[in-house]
Amino acid sequence: MSTMEKILRLMSEKKASDVYLSARAPALIKINGICIPINNQELPVEAPLALLSEVVKPEAIEELKQTGELNMAIPMSGIGRFRISAMRQRGSYAVVVRFISYQIPSRNELNLPAIVSELVMEKRGLVLVVGATGSGKSTTLATMIEERNEKLTGHILTVEDPIEFQFRNKKSIVNQREVGTDTSTLATALKNALRQAPDVILIGEIRDRETMSAALAYAQSGHLCLATLHANNSYHTLNRILSFFPEEVRPSMLGELAASLKAVISQRLVRTVDGTRVPAVEVMLNTKLISDMIVKGDFGGVKEAMEKSMAEGSQTFEEALAALVRSGTIERNEALAYADSPTNLMWRMDNDVSHAATAVKAPAITDVILPGDDDMPSFTEITLDVRTA
Repeated sequence: MSTMEKILRLMSEKKASDVYLSARAPALIKINGICIPINNQELPVEAPLALLSEVVKPEAIEELKQTGELNMAIPMSGIGRFRISAMRQRGSYAVVVRFISYQIPSRNELNLPAIVSELVMEKRGLVLVVGATGSGKSTTLATMIEERNEKLTGHILTVEDPIEFQFRNKKSIVNQREVGTDTSTLATALKNALRQAPDVILIGEIRDRETMSAALAYAQSGHLCLATLHANNSYHTLNRILSFFPEEVRPSMLGELAASLKAVISQRLVRTVDGTRVPAVEVMLNTKLISDMIVKGDFGGVKEAMEKSMAEGSQTFEEALAALVRSGTIERNEALAYADSPTNLMWRMDNDVSHAATAVKAPAITDVILPGDDDMPSFTEITLDVRTA
């Protein structure tokens, strides 16, 4: 077994999210949001590229050398998939690896609100899952797709860069297309998607105007479109979408968005009392009031509209965090650190105010990590064999 394979197996065993390999620094492994050195061994300049070469084909290494970038996913039998992002930096190379389990967690295992299950069963419309890098967006989307796959017949089409979670056909047929492998470009895949008669289209990430326009077109043509987007909350999501488009087309785009948007699901991973992490989830449902605000391009009142909304399933981050505090899942200080409005959250916690958000004792996403208590070597006992790199 190669050194890189040992690292990948360690990620799976410790339920780590990421590993960072960079020249002149120890290899880091991220567990429950905390980076830990695998050991104190400083990687020599040539080590990241040498380690990467152990698990990818020579053509991938050549692409990295020529372009300075490499994004791909690789499988490991019986373990899971690993998303690799490698880059050239300061004359050397760095590699970031993200672990993607073969097992897709259920909504209850992730402690996601029940409205998530309802949204993925919709016949048409646009549902966006947003958050920062590493907030669990892809996992939430995978959970939603898997639930629909288990309950409804139809055709689910995904366009991803790269493919992360892999689905098996259950009640639905799930076809997954990876940019660069199954299709030349994202634009080409999106252009041909409607010809493939999907009931559900998943877009791995919306990064630009063209992709956003395609998502709106799918939703308006009678399909359910699911996608991720990098934004902090619902308000920032709407502003980010607006920023994709020039002034002259914004009025028509906002009309399309108001008509097709079903919901924005925003999430942040928050540390629990036992040291694991659980998502705090904001859900903005596109009510008549919010739809009117979208049409006008006036998003300033969105949060207040959510707080006053009687729509079942709607909740702000403060409502979600307060519910997690009441259930004993997280500490007050942790909740305050992740709130958009700490003052609002303190008032809710002190007055025990609840809204649409309800919570039970949340199951943890990962087990508590106790290095050295299993059959794997502890971090400090692993030596990375990079001397011949």
